[in-house]
Amino acid sequence: MPLGISPLVDFAFKLMLASCGHERVTIHFLNAILGQQSKITSIEILNPIVGPNFDGDKWLVLDILAKDDKGRRFNIEMQTSVPSGLRQRLAFYDARLYVEQMREGDRYHELVPAIVICVLDKPLFKEIPHLHSDFRLRDQSGNVLTDDLQVHLLELTKLAVTRENLLNATAEQQWAYFLLNADKLTMEEIRELFPESEFVEAAGVLEVIKNTPEQMDHYISRLKYQLDEVSRLESTRLEALQEGELKGRDEGLKAGLEEGLKEGLREGEKRGELIGRIKTFQELLGVT
Repeated sequence: MPLGISPLVDFAFKLMLASCGHERVTIHFLNAILGQQSKITSIEILNPIVGPNFDGDKWLVLDILAKDDKGRRFNIEMQTSVPSGLRQRLAFYDARLYVEQMREGDRYHELVPAIVICVLDKPLFKEIPHLHSDFRLRDQSGNVLTDDLQVHLLELTKLAVTRENLLNATAEQQWAYFLLNADKLTMEEIRELFPESEFVEAAGVLEVIKNTPEQMDHYISRLKYQLDEVSRLESTRLEALQEGELKGRDEGLKAGLEEGLKEGLREGEKRGELIGRIKTFQELLGVT
């Protein structure tokens, strides 16, 4: 039977990557995103999920905050919509994560990288085909000022990997496929498609949600909220389009009337001038 629990729901996403005892999953995910950067060997979840009996109020904050063995700070989040100002918000989170390290007496060279990772189920940069975008402080020639501020985007809709070539995919591509399809796969299929044990462990966390009534209630609540939010944003977008169309139609009609009036005046002037000439000829020739 398929898992039936999607890690795209922020509650499941956080439970999968921020539960005590499952740090291996978080480490594997982060190393997949960071790629050639220094590998993480241990991680501390700064806002973990502890035990099955949790306070529902804590789920109001579903970002994942973590610190690795090199002191690097991480903010990880799941987004199933693209709200207005998302780019600025990601930059703000990164800057805040960096600044909050400073204490009185600290020195600037002691600062460690602050890294924001945002997984998106909708494209933020439609013109960029890459699954993974890595933003840092560089000049136009590519010279790096510092790697201390990083924003990573994993835009899932841009995944080109299929089930048939998944075994030959990169780690980040495998994670993208898992996030998109885990709910439709059985545990047996996950073991077959993802030989690395971290994926099976992640699927096990999702399976626990389905078998725990309280967690399942939170999952359904967050799923409904995300669907409502997507619907609200789509409704807002359609209203804006309709308003733009009506405004454009009104402006076009107004411009057309103004142009028609100007054209009428021009034609009237020409006709008046012609009638004036005819009357002048009539007087000179003495005819009606």
